[in-house]
Amino acid sequence: MDFTLWDILRNLLTGLQWTLLLSLVAFVCGGIAGLLVLLARLSPLAAPRILARGYIELFQGTPLLMQLFLVFFGIALLGVDVSPWLAAATALTLFTSAFLAEIWRGCVESISRGQWEASESLAMSRLETLRHVVLPQALRIAVAPTVGFSVQVVKGTAVTSIIGFTELTKTGSMLANATFEPFMVYGFVALGYFLLCYPLSLAAYRLERRLNVTA
Repeated sequence: MDFTLWDILRNLLTGLQWTLLLSLVAFVCGGIAGLLVLLARLSPLAAPRILARGYIELFQGTPLLMQLFLVFFGIALLGVDVSPWLAAATALTLFTSAFLAEIWRGCVESISRGQWEASESLAMSRLETLRHVVLPQALRIAVAPTVGFSVQVVKGTAVTSIIGFTELTKTGSMLANATFEPFMVYGFVALGYFLLCYPLSLAAYRLERRLNVTA
């Protein structure tokens, strides 16, 4: 089958859409899960802190590819049919939540201890202090690194091609095999990732400067 340049670009654009969708799902769901892990990490109780720390170290200390394999093949061993889309979204969500929780923990801990003590003097509970005093200040610091980490999430979607999820990299691989033009096809694949990641990197840099959080 002969492929025109438009055929190649059209198929790559479809793969790019799936990459973007997977990135958004992983980032949003990972952000929600990461917030829960953060709250457990900041808990005054030892058990939630230990569990949250173990969770973070597990997903930060193991390759994303291995996590993807464990989700895709591990759940299947339980007799549950897992689609590549569901496995990819689940693995990336777990991966993203661990890193975001740790990024946000660092931002929370950068807030002066005096803020906590001042809140305690006003008879505010720990949860009220977090909600009304600490988290609003930490949010200002966290915006830039959070946006910056989204670049890693986008690039991480490329790994999901291993389990057959047809995103940008997988689409490029199939087109390269069909057209025998790997240099051209993968050049367009690289351009696609650049078009997704560069605006995010630029946004993170500008946010750092605007919020005055650079060293």
